[in-house]
Amino acid sequence: MSGTIKLTALTQKGGCGCKISPDALSSVLKNLPKPAERDPRLLVGVETSDDAGVYQLTDDLAIVQTLDFFTPIVDDPYWFGQIAAANAISDVFAMGGKPLTVMNIVGFPIHKLDPSILTDILRGAAEKVAEAGAVLVGGHSIDDQEPKFGLAVTGTIHPSRVLTNAGAKPGDVLILTKPIGVGIQTTAIKREALSPEKTELVMEIMARLNKRAAECMHDFPVHACTDVTGFGLMGHALEMAEGSKVGIRIRQSQVPVLPGTRELAEQGIVPGGSKSNFRWVSDRVRFPEALDETDRLILCDAVTSGGLLISLPAADGERLLQTLHANGVEWARIIADVVEDHPGMIEVHP
Repeated sequence: MSGTIKLTALTQKGGCGCKISPDALSSVLKNLPKPAERDPRLLVGVETSDDAGVYQLTDDLAIVQTLDFFTPIVDDPYWFGQIAAANAISDVFAMGGKPLTVMNIVGFPIHKLDPSILTDILRGAAEKVAEAGAVLVGGHSIDDQEPKFGLAVTGTIHPSRVLTNAGAKPGDVLILTKPIGVGIQTTAIKREALSPEKTELVMEIMARLNKRAAECMHDFPVHACTDVTGFGLMGHALEMAEGSKVGIRIRQSQVPVLPGTRELAEQGIVPGGSKSNFRWVSDRVRFPEALDETDRLILCDAVTSGGLLISLPAADGERLLQTLHANGVEWARIIADVVEDHPGMIEVHP
């Protein structure tokens, strides 16, 4: 990175860029006025916990809209830009859409940091936007005490092909396309406790677009999809279970986890967001007694720019998995079954 400034050290004390918990957010949103009548062209709005909004323009065209930004989770500004861009664009892929345009969202202490750092952030993001097939059309910046960066993204989709997190059906399997453990490992980066090799790996995983995974699932009968981010695997799977009114049985041994994650968690290197996730899901997730607290926290670990969680019929699951592997999505695994039992809840099995 430019100079010797550690970007992760510039966040406010206690700040981690974590999402506001669903319970806290719900308590805020419930007090907002509701429109007297829902616009029929709004196909996906704030009523659900989906990744993006979808608004229909014509019989065969709808737009997908989302935004995301956060404080630095790595010290290299170029990688930070790449990760932030991949994270924001992922929401469009999770809805089954194609990213079209993006706008940068920048908070930067311009009198505190060398402007070349911001140049590197924007350069990393621009390269990732181009890789996604989208176009940068502008943005907005403010002089802030701590760096923040992200994107507002607009995509397109056919109205009949919109994927939500509320369509999973009994008999489906769930495929996860990236490993978890990102929150724990990026916390280790901030504490200078992660090796250069593992730092490089976790940055590459976060910066990897979900484009190939989305393209692979396009030709399969996918019932539901979301991406795993701040609420962790358990949180986003729980949103799918609740929205779809189904139960989910997760096979803990099949969940891909970044190497070295458990050793870090055993040292107490676990972000506050992951602990909050665990508290949030604890009354709706049944863990086996043999699964210790460390493994439970890892399953709840807050992720940045995680993989897609895809629900489709079990008969098609292995074929999609092979297609993903053949197209470079090597971390993809079948991790769960969708069942009629215990709707709105998750059972974790060894």
